Amino acid sequence: MQNVLQIVYLIPLLPLIGFLVNGLGRKHLSKSMISVIGCGTILASFVLSIWVFLQVKGGNTHVADYFNFISVGALKIPFALQIDQLSSLFLLIITGVGFLIHVYSTSYMQEEKTEHFGRYFAYLNLFIFSMLLLVMGANFVIMFIGWEGVGLCSYLLIGYWFKKQDYNKAANKAFIMNRIGDLAFLIAIFWLIAKVGSVSYTEVFSAANLAKLKATDITIITLLLFIGATGKSAQIPLYTWLPDAMAGPTPVSALIHAATMVTAGIYMIARSNLLYSMSHITMDIITYVGLATALLAATIALKQNDIKKVLAYSTVSQLGFMFLALGCGAYTAAVFHVMTHAFFKALMFLGSGSVIHAMGGEQDIRNMGGLSKKLKITFITFLIGCIAIAGIPPFSGFFSKDAILLSAFEKSPVLYGIALFTALLTAFYMFRLLFITFTGKFRGTQEQEHHLHESPVSMTVPLIILAVLSIIGGFVGIPEVFMHGGDKLGEFLSPVISSHEVHNVSHSTEYLLMGLSTGLVIIMIIFAWIKFKNYQRSEATGFGKVLENKWYVDELYESIIVNPLNKLGSFFSSIFEKSVLDDMVNGVGKMVNYGSRQMRLLQSGQVGNYVLLMVVSMVIIFVIQFFLRK
Repeated sequence: MQNVLQIVYLIPLLPLIGFLVNGLGRKHLSKSMISVIGCGTILASFVLSIWVFLQVKGGNTHVADYFNFISVGALKIPFALQIDQLSSLFLLIITGVGFLIHVYSTSYMQEEKTEHFGRYFAYLNLFIFSMLLLVMGANFVIMFIGWEGVGLCSYLLIGYWFKKQDYNKAANKAFIMNRIGDLAFLIAIFWLIAKVGSVSYTEVFSAANLAKLKATDITIITLLLFIGATGKSAQIPLYTWLPDAMAGPTPVSALIHAATMVTAGIYMIARSNLLYSMSHITMDIITYVGLATALLAATIALKQNDIKKVLAYSTVSQLGFMFLALGCGAYTAAVFHVMTHAFFKALMFLGSGSVIHAMGGEQDIRNMGGLSKKLKITFITFLIGCIAIAGIPPFSGFFSKDAILLSAFEKSPVLYGIALFTALLTAFYMFRLLFITFTGKFRGTQEQEHHLHESPVSMTVPLIILAVLSIIGGFVGIPEVFMHGGDKLGEFLSPVISSHEVHNVSHSTEYLLMGLSTGLVIIMIIFAWIKFKNYQRSEATGFGKVLENKWYVDELYESIIVNPLNKLGSFFSSIFEKSVLDDMVNGVGKMVNYGSRQMRLLQSGQVGNYVLLMVVSMVIIFVIQFFLRK
């Protein structure tokens, strides 16, 4: 009997249909129809994802093989979709959070012209389709197609307001930096084909288990895949595109930063956990890169004044935490944090959108203040998001953050110390953002104050739903120290993710670590309250100026990479091309013209001369052949 999961192709197909209908019909459809199509297709995919999740939970997993996508000699790469514990969980996150963002967008983008409104929803639908294809692919090639699709859609959405030059630059930056990582991913695929002859997960992991892949090959492949992940998931040194991605509409920021694009790298490594567990070198590199990224981004977020920029650097920092967990072998903890982060970060981005909407487009928190009186729902939900990301129990972020800190402690107390310090910075800058924005006196213009109002229902309902998820979402991964068998998520993912999370820490030590982190986080929140409850605008000085300017990393990249490449391009364009290449091409033309003129002189029109020339030539050829014969 055919497995019922054979029809899972409908999950990515529905958003693709939404993209085609809204994209092609954007000039003819009304905004309400565009909204229904855009949101309805994602809702249908979400319902199907719930059904798939229940199937998988009941023990039914399946690889749906539809046709040969590539067939060259012995190489067969099928178009196949894999439904198991890991992919089904991500399907719920992508379609669930994605649907809420689509609903939110119906009001947020209402002022756009109908044609552009349709274009926006078409891009959103294509984005979801690409991400679904990425997590459902049964081999690295199908994953890569979704991977590239997500990159393309991010370019289109970041540069949605394409008439603004700065937004185009941000889109180009995201596109180019992602291509660097994508090249490494592509080389890893070619390496797998050369060494294994296949790119399907089953065959690659089997080859690794049976020692058909050498340790060197595994290290190279995993490092290349990790470089791909650094681009997509914004890790050092390919992280600078993500804060600039704030150029796009706020719902796009929520989509990119919370539920989809940036988690692609985490998913890819979690999917390939068997390979990574065989390379200690790669695991160590992931650990230190993740920790460095988390710390660097957290320090930058301390002094940012753009509400979306603070959240952007927060995302980079949280992604660093996820990579830290991956490097420590705590794959389940990383996936757990992906899920909780999707809830509270989508909540805060949409909350920031509500604030920006109320402030008439203003994004500088120094020009806000006292908004809790006018935006009560936004304030309460944003507060819940801040508590969750700070890791206060029993909110969702506490459970996933604690799992990551515990894995770091088991690997090295030094790693734990740095990670804990970073977590404290997170609590401080998030509540700095909250207090400056929502408490104290209003610091904007009278016109802005006059127009302050709560967002419409279509924007506040997603906020409320995400706030509830941010509160209860962590209870699927209750630590063993609190409840025996409480880690339902780890139990669910165990068939896919090899367990390396054997805790060698006693319950008393674990309680102590939890109490220490929670206590210090509360102290940081109180410190932020004292410092920013009556915030007065001031300019950063000294080291604060360095942080405000993001450690001058962008300027450094500009001076050592961008400018030299531009100068090299100018050299080749203005000097090498004109003086060398053009002269060579023109020289060939001149030589041909000269040669043709000389040949023309040989043409006398006398038949006798031609016959004589033929005879002489034949004699010469005869003599040459006579003397060269063996």
